[in-house]
Amino acid sequence: MLQRYLLAWLILSSTISYVWPLLRGWFAGIPDPFVATNAGMISWLIGITMFAIGMMLPRDEVRQAIQRWPAVLGGTVVQFGTMPLLAFSIGKLMGLSGDAFVGLILVGCVPGAMASNVLTMNARGNISYSVSLTTTATLLSPLAVPLLLGLVLPTSTPVSLSMTAVSIKLFLTVVGPVVAGHMLSRVMPNWEHRAARYGGVVANLAILWIIAVVVGQNRDRIGQVQLPMLTALLLVNVGGFAAGLLGGRAMQLPIPMRRALTLEVGMQNAGLGTWLAMSLFPNTTVAIAPAIYTFGCMLTGTLLANVWSRITVAPRIADIAEGAPEDDRATSVSPTDD
Repeated sequence: MLQRYLLAWLILSSTISYVWPLLRGWFAGIPDPFVATNAGMISWLIGITMFAIGMMLPRDEVRQAIQRWPAVLGGTVVQFGTMPLLAFSIGKLMGLSGDAFVGLILVGCVPGAMASNVLTMNARGNISYSVSLTTTATLLSPLAVPLLLGLVLPTSTPVSLSMTAVSIKLFLTVVGPVVAGHMLSRVMPNWEHRAARYGGVVANLAILWIIAVVVGQNRDRIGQVQLPMLTALLLVNVGGFAAGLLGGRAMQLPIPMRRALTLEVGMQNAGLGTWLAMSLFPNTTVAIAPAIYTFGCMLTGTLLANVWSRITVAPRIADIAEGAPEDDRATSVSPTDD
């Protein structure tokens, strides 16, 4: 229920956060929990999320990623190569500046979100490939994100941490918990079973709370968000989907893998972006862009997955002859169905 209707829960939790001052009569004496959540607490939430993701990684995911390394590496290059460039170009085209422009850049530089794995399943895409892409991009984030931010951000942008400190912070908060969660599941089979059952719930609840905190701490500013920023976020999202689809075709991937790559590139880890914004740019409105992007990419990704779920992907005769896994086989109906 939580994963399937994540967009609805996202809207509900953020709405409660936004109207919390109007509910004070019902919760007299209770401090505003969204305002009370600080950046340090957000760091712990991100760590918990990544630990849960690590617990849910299948045992053979590393082996599968190594076996199909050209497709995984190519998809990761598409993501980290196109999204920052899209964010920078569209931000300049829309005339964004200041916090809005920096927030858009941050959206483009973070890795893909695990929500893309769920939507890939709904879209009849290759789930294993989607998980491999998310895992690879997440593990590379301590190197890729600071490098991309350093290349794309204006040189005059003030940040509270050096890029080296960002790398260390990402490693300790993102990569470390993922590896720890995965290793714990491998050495404790009983724990692995519980992780498969509850890991997604824990991860999604943490992301929902992070976005709600951003909404709650920027209530007075959200109403001032202007149309150019919303348009830029939508264009980055749609442009990411297009880049993923074109990249999959250029690599001649089967249609289920193209769908996975398309959703992976277009859906960024806005929860991680929100945490980075709060850490790198405190006392600013930079975090608003990643928070809004969460709504946009979940909405468009859900709609795209729903459309694709209605298009049956039949195996090609060539793939059957080669013994390709079923979820890697492309459709025999039309090579342009996607």
